[in-house]
Amino acid sequence: MGSLPHIVEDCMGVLQVFSDGTINRCSLMDMDFNIPVVDDNSVAFKDVTFDKRHNLSLRLYKPKSANRNSKLPVVFYFHGGGFCVGSCVWPNFYNCCLRLSAVLHALVVAPDYRLAPEHKLPAPIDDALSAVEWLQREALMSKSGDCDAWMGGTADFDRVFIVGDSSGGNMAHHLAVRLGAGSAKVAPVRVRGYVLLAPFFGGVERTRSEEGPCEALLSLDILDRFWRLSMPAGETRDHPLVNPFGPNSLNLEKVALDPILVFVGGNEILKDRVESYSRKLKELGKKIEYVELEGQQHGFLTADPYSEVSNEALQFIKRFMIENSN
Repeated sequence: MGSLPHIVEDCMGVLQVFSDGTINRCSLMDMDFNIPVVDDNSVAFKDVTFDKRHNLSLRLYKPKSANRNSKLPVVFYFHGGGFCVGSCVWPNFYNCCLRLSAVLHALVVAPDYRLAPEHKLPAPIDDALSAVEWLQREALMSKSGDCDAWMGGTADFDRVFIVGDSSGGNMAHHLAVRLGAGSAKVAPVRVRGYVLLAPFFGGVERTRSEEGPCEALLSLDILDRFWRLSMPAGETRDHPLVNPFGPNSLNLEKVALDPILVFVGGNEILKDRVESYSRKLKELGKKIEYVELEGQQHGFLTADPYSEVSNEALQFIKRFMIENSN
């Protein structure tokens, strides 16, 4: 008689993989977030299906103060979770998107995407592109008045920004590469810039910050587990979707990119890797701004989008959007 299946990978109890290949995910109702929803009722939201084939939805956020006489920029927000966990309906991401919509006075589009290990890379990045293509369809339909009511007359499809947090930041980078400067592939949507919040990159060779002390909620073991579960079978952490400057990665020197704003906390495990990414892009002549927030750890914006440091970051993003809107 064989032994009973046992857990071989455990992502903080939210996701468990068993020895027989079965996967257990906690439902939203079973999770104890201990995160209160902070909603001052200034922003409305609704859910929309953007990919029927994969049953993927997104959450739209719109400031209630918006009027049809002034168009709002569109801000995509791709959540984090190591490509393995997370959803746009989780309260931490919900709070974050409410804050983004209110402070940036923007239509925020927060898509879900397929998760590993059921759907390994590049599935999440493909889904991110699918969400942008959904916006493209809305833009085209707006000319005949057939688009979503929140988009028609309100969304400025010529001022689109993509924000990605952690694994979402990785996705934002790869979207920037796929779409290229000017984002002609999704016209009339015009992506003006990308904001990467501590993008989740990796590599076989460790950095000093990766070998340093753990964060309160993040460790190198957790990062490695996320990579094991999300990378294509048989690949290493130097895979091009993991390490944008790995030995087999695309040479970005001749790839035209729209402006990029990168944040990382000074106490993050990912700090050195994010700093290296930003420095290398700058050396290639790309328009990139690197902001290191002293003393901060991973997920500062989603942990408390109303904190002093989050307000500082939001002002950076607001200025970035203004500077790159024309």
